[in-house]
Amino acid sequence: MKRIAAPLLTAAIAGALAFSAQAETYPGVPALEELGSASPALADYTETLVLGEVWKRADLSPRDRSIATIAALVARNQTGELRFQVNFALDNGVKPSEISEIITHLAFYAGWGNATSAAAVLSEVFKERSIGEDQLPPADAELLPLDEATENARANRVDEVYGGIADGVLKYTTEALFRDLWLRPALAPRDRSLVTVSALIATGKIEQVSFHLGKAMDNGLTKPEASELLTHLAFYAGWPNIFSTLPVAEKVFEAKASQ
Repeated sequence: MKRIAAPLLTAAIAGALAFSAQAETYPGVPALEELGSASPALADYTETLVLGEVWKRADLSPRDRSIATIAALVARNQTGELRFQVNFALDNGVKPSEISEIITHLAFYAGWGNATSAAAVLSEVFKERSIGEDQLPPADAELLPLDEATENARANRVDEVYGGIADGVLKYTTEALFRDLWLRPALAPRDRSLVTVSALIATGKIEQVSFHLGKAMDNGLTKPEASELLTHLAFYAGWPNIFSTLPVAEKVFEAKASQ
């Protein structure tokens, strides 16, 4: 990897030192020194490119980057880095209640096993940081208002295409997801969409991205933010998943621009 200029290198090293210090404080991610002993090139890319540049790009806030990264890691069941990223997210302004709700949301979009594995890591972090149940969302919460017209239109479209194949799936899609989970107040609709899109891209479920990326933009995610999300996720979901997503994103962007 080509070395960056001296002023940028200084900034990158500062960020890397913070990363290394956090990694040592919060076990779960090797410190840069340990990473370098296994793969010097990987440590260099982590230090200068990912931490020194990508995480500092302007079109997506550190908070949103943390939410997207946690979603990608949980969806791929990559708990090795999750402890560090949860602590990093808390430092970036993501509330404990929001991280808790992200795990709940991903149980439906990444599977119960991935969510329970993530919950075990999250429980340890919360204990270490003295985060109690009083800071977490309750199991039963007063739901946000439902847009009946939009939800009925969605349910009718799904029924027309998939009705009679697996009626239980359609039943719980309506009752558990769109009339319950998506209305829980601990995570704003925009953030739920951010989590969902990140998880879908990270697991290569590209056929589902069009609907949820459009929903994310309806919920307040801007085109520059959505574009930068793809850039960020290239490093956490891999280039092939992003290039598979680009044609879908292009069509969503064009459709939103014509509205």
